[in-house]
Amino acid sequence: MTNADGSQPRPRRRAPAGAAVLREDVTEAIRAAVFEELAAVGYARMSIEGIARRAGVGKTAVYRRWRSKLHLVLDIVSAIAVQGLPAPDTGSLEGDLRLLYEVTARALRHPVASQIIPDLQAEAARNPEIAELMQKALREGQEGVALKIVAAAERRGEIRTGVDDELALDLISGPLYWRSVVIRSPKLPKGYLAALARATTGALTAL
Repeated sequence: MTNADGSQPRPRRRAPAGAAVLREDVTEAIRAAVFEELAAVGYARMSIEGIARRAGVGKTAVYRRWRSKLHLVLDIVSAIAVQGLPAPDTGSLEGDLRLLYEVTARALRHPVASQIIPDLQAEAARNPEIAELMQKALREGQEGVALKIVAAAERRGEIRTGVDDELALDLISGPLYWRSVVIRSPKLPKGYLAALARATTGALTAL
């Protein structure tokens, strides 16, 4: 077949086989496998081979998405930190804090999270890169939610405008993480979250 001018038509280029279209179901399977592998063997012994085996994929599928196990774990930690917490809107500062604490406490008590977080903290103490990236990921998630709560309280006139954001973040996030992650209290006392929300409200009001 020739063109109108008598020349031969150029062959159409076909998309290369296996073009970089990453299947979301495979990505989710890998993410789930990371949690299982971390809980089972810890970060130090975790391997791309083990993750791939749990996910039912080849190592190439993992490396196409993340270049190392460090980047894989930090990507997942970052996603959870940013997306895993709600921005409460109950109509009051104390109500917002109570809801935030309830959701956070449930997440921290999850069997997998309770194993993974201390393990990553231990690795962070030995690896400055893990420490820096993990701090950034967790801080961004907590900061985004906490500052929305503070801004809403300012608009309602519950606290003064222009409070110290850093101090407010410490007051909101510190106590529950101290008890759940550092001390690793197996069970929160009855009424603890309500009391914590009430105390934090008082502290923020006093700033």
